[in-house]
Amino acid sequence: MIEAEFVFVSNYINHHQIPFCRAMRNLMNGSFVFIQTEPMEEERIRMGWNGSADEEYVKLFYEEPELCKDLIMNARVVLFGGTDEESYIRDRLEQGKLVIRYSERLYKTGQWKAVSPRGLARKFQDHTKYRKAPVYLLCSGAYVPSDFAIVHAYPGKMFCWGYFPETKIYDLDLLMAGKGAKDAGNQRIPSLLWSGRMIDWKHPELAVDTAKYLKDAGIDFRMYMIGGGDMEDQIKHMVEEAQLSDRVTLTGFLKPEEVREYMEHADIFLFTSDRQEGWGAVANEAMNSGCAVVADHMIGAAPYLIRHGENGFLYKDGEPEGLFAFTKQLCLDKELRDRIGRKAYETICRTWNAENAADSLRELIRRIESGEEVFHQKQTSAGVADRDAAVYGEEGFKPCAPAPVISERRMYTYLLQQ
Repeated sequence: MIEAEFVFVSNYINHHQIPFCRAMRNLMNGSFVFIQTEPMEEERIRMGWNGSADEEYVKLFYEEPELCKDLIMNARVVLFGGTDEESYIRDRLEQGKLVIRYSERLYKTGQWKAVSPRGLARKFQDHTKYRKAPVYLLCSGAYVPSDFAIVHAYPGKMFCWGYFPETKIYDLDLLMAGKGAKDAGNQRIPSLLWSGRMIDWKHPELAVDTAKYLKDAGIDFRMYMIGGGDMEDQIKHMVEEAQLSDRVTLTGFLKPEEVREYMEHADIFLFTSDRQEGWGAVANEAMNSGCAVVADHMIGAAPYLIRHGENGFLYKDGEPEGLFAFTKQLCLDKELRDRIGRKAYETICRTWNAENAADSLRELIRRIESGEEVFHQKQTSAGVADRDAAVYGEEGFKPCAPAPVISERRMYTYLLQQ
């Protein structure tokens, strides 16, 4: 019978999770299993997300259900998330065994949905019921604590978390020297990048609007848009109608490693999703590639990763004028985009990477199991939480730091005060 001290249960493994899984497995001296509960969707595979169920520590629940049930029940720690089906851990919860959940936000399309009686009943059964049990929440996004506070779940037991794609180590001077595109006269000009599915809530149209704004301002640049989807034809039409075909190139979907190559040459990465972007691992990858990221402030990863004006820029959701202005500022100031890109790279290499996340989680587990105080008094603030060195220091937020509850309407003000 296979045994494991640490079991990670999620819908499927992907290239954003593998670095953390490998780091955690190393820390646990191999006593680690990832349980995949369902096959990967075809759309993800077409996007180049190789399923990677070949990893030796991966077990498939739909092929070995009894083995997987036994692993979940008997592990020292279970990390659970990425699936809406609670049956996988219900027995463990009822027996009061340690469970660490991770979750993106509950109300991606609006916190007003919290008034639904059916939804509240479900949240009580899945979460609030265990508020005093040994169950803790890793918040994959800065708006997760606010959502869970609405349903009174995990008081004082929520911690900063995210996704941790591969962190590449570069010769930073060489990386930054290779940034930019070239104009007809072989002069280096700013290179802009957008990447994702071309669907409504990722707002690829804002990238085209930004390109039009820059062109009208007389700024020379090149923009690459990677991806496809429902809005692809609309985006092509917008590019042609605005006479941007000589400046904006649509590549279609590319493999993850090809996307990273574009990031390595891009000066500026435009991250235009709205609140429905629970995390957005593309931000990790762009920052790791030395890009100056300009992001919508309602993206889950944005408040945790980006310190406005230091390692990126945040524009207020619904106000694209900020997107245009910050992008223009970066295009006109090579020294600024170089400084921002270097700081972005440092943020990922020092703090928001798989190895640091695994170390931080192991320490949090040690503290929980030893009975040390892990609760955070200030976490229940209904407004802007007080700054705390354990939460927000010189390096910004960090994995497994207590996650402050910050209301949506006050988040942008909070971020500008950093």
